[in-house]
Amino acid sequence: MHLQVRQRIEALEQTSLSVHAALSAAATRDVPEPESPVRTSFQRDRDRILHSKPFRRLKHKTQVFIAPLGDHYRTRLTHTLEVTQIARTIGRALRLNEDLVEAIGLGHDIGHAPFGHAGETALSHAMGESFRHNEQSRRIVEVMEKNGEGFNLTYVVREGIYMHSKGRRDITAKAWGVASTLEGQIIKIADSIAYINHDIDDALRAGILHTTDLPADAIAVLGDSHAQRIDTMVCDLIDTNWWATGVGPAHEPFELTMSPAVLTATNTLREFMYQNVYLGSAAKTEDHKVDLIIHLLYTHFINHPERIPTDIMANVKKRDEPLRQAVVDYVAGMTDRYATQIFQDIYIPRTWGG
Repeated sequence: MHLQVRQRIEALEQTSLSVHAALSAAATRDVPEPESPVRTSFQRDRDRILHSKPFRRLKHKTQVFIAPLGDHYRTRLTHTLEVTQIARTIGRALRLNEDLVEAIGLGHDIGHAPFGHAGETALSHAMGESFRHNEQSRRIVEVMEKNGEGFNLTYVVREGIYMHSKGRRDITAKAWGVASTLEGQIIKIADSIAYINHDIDDALRAGILHTTDLPADAIAVLGDSHAQRIDTMVCDLIDTNWWATGVGPAHEPFELTMSPAVLTATNTLREFMYQNVYLGSAAKTEDHKVDLIIHLLYTHFINHPERIPTDIMANVKKRDEPLRQAVVDYVAGMTDRYATQIFQDIYIPRTWGG
């Protein structure tokens, strides 16, 4: 009887989801493979990401605060979980495919470098060109995992992972294009909803911000508390895009957005965070150390490729890619603590107990 589970889920999607939802039965992979008897294509994609080593490493990668002493600061993993849950709430309300939303959400930051955006900037400086975590996330799932074969994820999951990044001034900006599925578009906006609010929470906890510092015009629209602001943003996104449920007239173009007032307030709050936390605050006082660590690690492995893990080197050689790609793949995959330990092993003299 279990052999019909997947087919039943796919049939239920046909009748219960919006006409604008992405259906599991229509999903495509670059390499065809036998279907699961109990899981849809998007459920399998979710599980492949969830059970992967790069996903587990997110628990020791910085969100904003490097090596925080408190237990309650966000990490890249908790950020990913918050994004995914916010996105699922939106997806369910709009009668879209929650499994697709979840798969993209869990994988969207899998390519982040150690030390958060400070590490991303440092790696860009070291390699002489921009390192983008969304591009590295796509590279991980497409060509790095499973001995260079990749996860063989469905196209729309890979697309959503790649296109979740956005420009600085607008959370709906089309820096890398617009995902072809509404589920992918949800992740782009849910990512901002999550990090704007939880980064405020962490900055308040750290004493970098006080509630009175937050821009009054944005707070008047969004709410005084963490919960109120998330609720306002989520509910507004749902209300503004109610057409996506398939109820009412068709909507063109098929792009999700917020109401003008809430979008403006959200972008104002985001810009405030850039000015007061992400770029100029006590949280960034250690960034020059991150730049030094990443630069010296990059230089060391460029000069000593024999010390790069053999599986990473083999993958790069198979694709006839330059050595620096192997170095980037190795360093970007490190956790904060592993990068620090490798740096110490290479550059810090060991104490002598003899």
